[in-house]
Amino acid sequence: MNLKVVVTGGAGFIGSHTVDKMIDRGWEVVIIDNLSTGLRANVNIGARLVQMDILDNTLVELFSREKFDCVLHLAAQTAVPYSIEHPDIDCQVNLLGLVNVMEACRKTGVKRVAIASSAAVYGDAASLPITEDMELKPGSFYGLTKCTSEKYLALYSQIYHIDYVALRYANVYGERQGDGGEGGVVSIFTRKIAEEQPMYVFGDGGQTRDFIYVGDVAEANCQALTAPVSAVNRVYNVSTQTQTSVNDLAALLNKAAAKSAKPNYLPARDGDIYHSTLSNKAAVTLLGWKPAMPLADGLGRTYHSIKEKL
Repeated sequence: MNLKVVVTGGAGFIGSHTVDKMIDRGWEVVIIDNLSTGLRANVNIGARLVQMDILDNTLVELFSREKFDCVLHLAAQTAVPYSIEHPDIDCQVNLLGLVNVMEACRKTGVKRVAIASSAAVYGDAASLPITEDMELKPGSFYGLTKCTSEKYLALYSQIYHIDYVALRYANVYGERQGDGGEGGVVSIFTRKIAEEQPMYVFGDGGQTRDFIYVGDVAEANCQALTAPVSAVNRVYNVSTQTQTSVNDLAALLNKAAAKSAKPNYLPARDGDIYHSTLSNKAAVTLLGWKPAMPLADGLGRTYHSIKEKL
């Protein structure tokens, strides 16, 4: 399938890995990124970069000129603490930005949109693994904007017949990741070990997360844009369905680096979820996707990529 795709946030962490896979598939890819967190160095030479903000009122003109088949919308404010401190900016980027993108889609005939959602929509779930039909109880403004984004997509689909897929990512890690946003603990720990600096753990380290490799997330993004009609207009968890404690994460990174750094423990942070893992059954069954990267191997790749840049 030869598609012409636009990827917002395509110079960022997840976006750049996804663009790489799209180029490998032979797709024509245009990236929209304001480079506030994305990097030109991340951009695949086979893609075109348009430096633009998703809030730009000329976005529809670009869409009209390019005539995209589908959109992968990844551009966002992704830091939970920042959303707590700046709910206004979080709302502006994540909601008004989404609406601006969807209006450009509506006015230019784009037929399918996939967006990055998040495990943050669930909050502290009553049982594990978390399935897509569980109650949404976001505990941050970031989680709230992602939850609301899904509802916007559902209504755009209902009113304007634009197919959508919303992907609720677990904790994404891998090469090119910054220290902010969700899943940043891997990047932070990796950098600390590589620089032989102390690692700090909030709480006892027994808290668990579902760590998913960025290459597997990128594959899910691509499959969301080519999934059969029977699999669209719904949300999917993108996860390994495996719990890994922060202590075990530190041990695996030490092994990858051939180090023996000991974590330093600090008081637990208010509002932090203790255990989390997402069911990936729907994505495996309906999208035909499944995670392929073992955690130890993915952490090894992440460590060596950071080590090479020091």
